[in-house]
Amino acid sequence: MSDRANLKAAADLIRQAGSVALACHVGPDGDALGSMLAFGLAARDAGKEVAASFGSPYSVPGNLGFLPTELLVPPEDFPAEPELMVVFDAGSAERLAELGSNASKAEKLIVVDHHATNEGFGDVSLIDPSAAATGELVHDLLVELGWEATPEIAQCLLTALVTDTGRFQYASTSPRTLRLAADLVAAGANPSQVSRHVYEQAPFGYLKAAGAALSRAHLERDKGVVSTTITEADLTEAGIGWGDIDNLIDIIRLAAEADVAVLAKLHEDGRVKVSLRSRGDTDVGALAAGMGGGGHRLAAGFTSEEPPEKVLAEVHRRIEGYR
Repeated sequence: MSDRANLKAAADLIRQAGSVALACHVGPDGDALGSMLAFGLAARDAGKEVAASFGSPYSVPGNLGFLPTELLVPPEDFPAEPELMVVFDAGSAERLAELGSNASKAEKLIVVDHHATNEGFGDVSLIDPSAAATGELVHDLLVELGWEATPEIAQCLLTALVTDTGRFQYASTSPRTLRLAADLVAAGANPSQVSRHVYEQAPFGYLKAAGAALSRAHLERDKGVVSTTITEADLTEAGIGWGDIDNLIDIIRLAAEADVAVLAKLHEDGRVKVSLRSRGDTDVGALAAGMGGGGHRLAAGFTSEEPPEKVLAEVHRRIEGYR
């Protein structure tokens, strides 16, 4: 349950605002986008003027295109100096990309997040690392506001829960998470639709790009690490984009010999975005934080300007220090 005083303070600010500007982290996953859209739909239903966005590259991942996106605007159309801005699932202002500037100019800023590495950067911070997803905290906020979860809102929140718990497989899944999921289904959410779009379909090019990445996979048995790289050239050749490979790390982490899976994504501008997953013996959240990123003990990431082979070597060098 969210901190009671902060929950009330956030609700009071929201009630007083005529308009709300909503943002989530760049390259949104199901929790970030689902949480933001759920709150945005509820705020619109309550009579608020709503704009929602995320930083560049501004493109909704293909597997999340089934969510209601009518509230989304490109970052260049986002309010420059919002009356009230609410940020979802972003562990720091840097994770907002160019919208971090809008956040710094907002009259009031509310941060809703469940990352343990988030130290709070708003006027009111609803941060609960025990929550399995930011969507849980959004639900707390809707209850505090007395706003109803319509079937569309419930679908967005269920997407948040399903994706950030790996279909309720991760250790973060709690009785609270499962009870909320049941309530959302009762409110009209469709679990089969979430599963089908997020996990059970992908463009054919995904198979080709995954094959390229898997062909480079390397296992260090003594350190219990499996790692690989995928490049923008791989995606271009396969005719897909970065948003189409969100689930690739889940294939990499299947290696039974490894506690940690590492996927380095080499972008055309030279940036390397690294995704980390742990079976439990390694705190990849702390590891990522030490390399300028963040996340959770079992799932985290960071971005580097170094060549991918150097980045992977550094992860392998540090990994034993986080067990």
